[in-house]
Amino acid sequence: MPRYDFRCRSCGDTFEVNRPMAQSSDPASCPAGHEDTVKLLSTVAVGGSSSAPAPQSGGGGGGGCCGGGCCG
Repeated sequence: MPRYDFRCRSCGDTFEVNRPMAQSSDPASCPAGHEDTVKLLSTVAVGGSSSAPAPQSGGGGGGGCCGGGCCG
């Protein structure tokens, strides 16, 4: 289930709410009970490493987008 970040305008507290995407824009009360909150924009961090080898530059058998078979 997606997690949404909110900030309370009354006390300044930042908190998270887990809810379905269909309810993403519904208002949320802060843990202290204040109603004046705003939904924050969240960033998603994608990490990890790729198991595919890095492309090599220079001559050789590569062909860009199509592997050298149809590009000219």
